[in-house]
Amino acid sequence: MHERPRRARPPDDSGRSDEWQRPPEESAQAGNRSGMSWPPRIPEPGDDLPPSARWYGMPVPPPPRRTGNRMRRVLLASLALAVCGGIVAGAVVLVLRVLPSPSSPAGSVIDTAAGVSYSLPDGWLAGTVPPVTAFTSAAGNGGTATVMVRPGEPVADVRKATVELSELYARLLLHGDEVEVLDDQPITVGGRTGHSRSLRAVYRDVVNRPAYLNVVFLTGSGGRPVVVVAVAQPDDLRLRAALDVVILGIR
Repeated sequence: MHERPRRARPPDDSGRSDEWQRPPEESAQAGNRSGMSWPPRIPEPGDDLPPSARWYGMPVPPPPRRTGNRMRRVLLASLALAVCGGIVAGAVVLVLRVLPSPSSPAGSVIDTAAGVSYSLPDGWLAGTVPPVTAFTSAAGNGGTATVMVRPGEPVADVRKATVELSELYARLLLHGDEVEVLDDQPITVGGRTGHSRSLRAVYRDVVNRPAYLNVVFLTGSGGRPVVVVAVAQPDDLRLRAALDVVILGIR
């Protein structure tokens, strides 16, 4: 038998690459013109480069981690306008003067978001809009004392949470040259247990009078925790007593 002669492969005019005609060395060089290698390099042990760096030489940094406390960011944003004016205790004045409006109902406040209600002393009015973001109700006497209430988050250590909140609100609201801790003790209000911490801020200038801040964190009664912030300026026993009436009347 005679072997049939092989036909030569006809030229391809379809526009496809003639890679099959190139020597292996030339094909390898053409395949690397794009900067890629195939197959891709297998990472060695301990090689922490992302895939983009192994393929294209362009490492992609990992996304930044979110840090900080969510409530801290909310408070800083809500009070930035108050504290950026450079006026000592300006935030206290803002909180006290925003509340209340003469048309607000008098006598009591029902805070459905926080799940509580509280009575008001004579002459106090409920605020139409709380002066600080995240608080769901507020009341005041029109210029020297204000109480604000909001829902809280469950915590493992009530005292620690109260201390942290009091320090935060002292920085954001009081801006005192000297801040003294007046009271730091457990408290029971309306069947809820919790913790109370009060501070007094004084100022070196002759314009701002001392300011008073009381932060209360309440838990229990099968409901969501409640945060209460009470502010008074000037600080005196009469205003402290009025703030205590509101706090102790929470149900």
